[in-house]
Amino acid sequence: MKTFRVIAVSFLLLLIVDLFAFELYAQAAKVDPGILTVDRIFNSKEFELESAPATRWRKYGAVSISLESGDKGQKLVSHDLNSGVQETLVPEHWLIPAGETKPLNVEDYEFSDNGSKLLIYTNSKKVWRVNSRGDYWVLDLSNRELKKLGGDFLPSTLMFATFSPDGKRVCFVHKNNLYVQDLLDFNITPLTTNGTAKLINGTFDWVYEEELGLRKGFRWSPDSNSVAYWQIDTEGVKDFLITSSSDGPYSKLITFGYPKTGEKNPSAKIGVVSAKGGDTAFLQIPGDSRDHYLAKMDWVENSIVLQQFNRLQNKNTVMIADPKTGKCNTIMIETDKAWVENDNEFLWINKNQNFIWLSERDGWCHAYLVSRNGDKITQITKGNFDVTHIECVDEKNGWLYFMASPDNPTQRYLYRVSLNGGNPELVSPKDMKGTHAYSLSPDATHAVHRFSNFNTPPSARLIHLADHKVIKTYTENAAFKKKLETIKKVGTEFFRVKVDQGVELDGWCIKPPEFDPAKKHPVLFYVYGEPAGQTVLDRWDGKRFLWHAMLAQNGYLIMSIDNRGTPAPRGRDWRKSVYRQVGILASSDQANAVKELLKTHSYMDASRIAIWGWSGGGSMTLNAVFRHPDLYKTGMSIAPVPNQRHYDTIYQERYMGLPADNPEGYKNGSPINFAHQLKGKLLLVHGTGDDNCHYLGMETLIDELISHNKQFTMLAYPNRSHSINEGKNTTRHLYDLLTKYLFNNN
Repeated sequence: MKTFRVIAVSFLLLLIVDLFAFELYAQAAKVDPGILTVDRIFNSKEFELESAPATRWRKYGAVSISLESGDKGQKLVSHDLNSGVQETLVPEHWLIPAGETKPLNVEDYEFSDNGSKLLIYTNSKKVWRVNSRGDYWVLDLSNRELKKLGGDFLPSTLMFATFSPDGKRVCFVHKNNLYVQDLLDFNITPLTTNGTAKLINGTFDWVYEEELGLRKGFRWSPDSNSVAYWQIDTEGVKDFLITSSSDGPYSKLITFGYPKTGEKNPSAKIGVVSAKGGDTAFLQIPGDSRDHYLAKMDWVENSIVLQQFNRLQNKNTVMIADPKTGKCNTIMIETDKAWVENDNEFLWINKNQNFIWLSERDGWCHAYLVSRNGDKITQITKGNFDVTHIECVDEKNGWLYFMASPDNPTQRYLYRVSLNGGNPELVSPKDMKGTHAYSLSPDATHAVHRFSNFNTPPSARLIHLADHKVIKTYTENAAFKKKLETIKKVGTEFFRVKVDQGVELDGWCIKPPEFDPAKKHPVLFYVYGEPAGQTVLDRWDGKRFLWHAMLAQNGYLIMSIDNRGTPAPRGRDWRKSVYRQVGILASSDQANAVKELLKTHSYMDASRIAIWGWSGGGSMTLNAVFRHPDLYKTGMSIAPVPNQRHYDTIYQERYMGLPADNPEGYKNGSPINFAHQLKGKLLLVHGTGDDNCHYLGMETLIDELISHNKQFTMLAYPNRSHSINEGKNTTRHLYDLLTKYLFNNN
């Protein structure tokens, strides 16, 4: 009994000391404005960035339009950059519906081609990733008449309303059917009537939206007489069920088709229907529609062009079709031994006789000029660098504008090259090192320029492109930058580390303030590591950077490495090296990089190496702690895919091939098969409403860990999606959890 009392008293004293120390830390954090905290970052507006007004360009010339705040609502302001004339096109009071006192909240807008009408999107609701279902209104700028579209359809149920080229009608999707509404008498004509939960007209199922980036699934013909559209048939695709407990004491099931690797895919067809209604004529596209993907479709004059990927996605067939006969002719075929990137929108020039095309056929991603019938392909850009994105074609002056970074794969710059080829010219200022982004005017004379780097928050300016002269500053985030100056400054650096076969990997490091290299410091690695994303980028990383800086203020080194297979502009072989071995090569690269850094950085504490990541980074975290249990002490895995067989067809098969052809790759690439090797500390986090990386995968991992008597910590966020940001206080709670777990277990 006496022993028990001594232990109890000792525990009580220890608890009091711990609480006193925590209170002192909390008080110091409150008093010291230089110390970051979870509350300051995620539970206050102290570090909110200014946002630049949503700015877009008129179809021709150099006239910008921005959505700006007024006294009671929003207004649209036009700025002619050649004449300097600025005017309010749509004042806020024009946006007040009849019988109302407040203007509409404009979430998106579109002008008709002739500029006489404005289409307004508002009152939106979330569909999977984005708010793509809402209300649409049309404002006639000649008489200021504001009318709601959709007739008697319920609020927030219209999708993707789009003006016809002549501005006389609008096409939209409602409950998986297409409709056209006349803007003279406002009569509504159904173009399809067979839409169901499984037969989808004019929009897409889950996997097409998620992995091919497709949402609006129809295109007006240039003469406004017809509409071409995708029809997706998910009949036979296995349903996935999510249990939702958000609506009262009884849970409900959310059901949707989700094709997992090796399973049956949805079917996709392209149909053409008169804007006046009638029967749909479907294109005669060759091949099994369930083993091919229709990734792109558009009109060119009176024909339809499309891109068809095979299921392995190592072949992209470009076709041109006659909408009257449905006959399709092949223009060109792009192939790759691994996979072909889906990054080519149709960009026509020379009166629609040529289009610009990105290809990795010479080992680097370059721009090519392709003739309309495909018989001539001419390379425009050349050299040992990648074109990461095409920004604009200035056909009048013969220039192609594109993004690239030949000397540093962590950065992005604007270049231009003659459409006839030649040496590229740098357009971005040489002295602004970091990540540039541009929205160019159609005539390529002006641009909205955005810039940031690892230590500099973003700015947005309106510029004259030729000399990069600033015409107007939208935001400098001056107040934010001033606030950062009061924060105890952390050190930052980029580096390269050699791994096997002399391969060099890019990385960055955040060091504690007043860093002492003679001391040992715990290390946290931030990882993604899959073909869908880069972490080692010289750009502002928002609140995640602030959280990493907060950890550094508490003595941690924060590092990140881009392994082979990430989409860095380092050539085709770099990116495609992970084909059929996702999770295998990447985790090996990550571990080898850590080992090399430990050899050369004596201030890294080898006994306190932690790693964290989200989604693919969550999977990579599991791979790290399971495959290399003697290297990593702690892992924090958020929303992972523990078993690659449980992810969707389009993404996983693109990089791994079919499960039947690569069973060992799927097995050895899935971290769940190495769970028995866990030695260190592991935190698992998942949203139970995750429609992307399913909570089911987390449950199977938990069962596997239990079967091997492996201890771990786990938190499920009820009904949260893959982003785990729904609900009051969720983001703050999550990062508080990560912070405390790291401090207590590493």
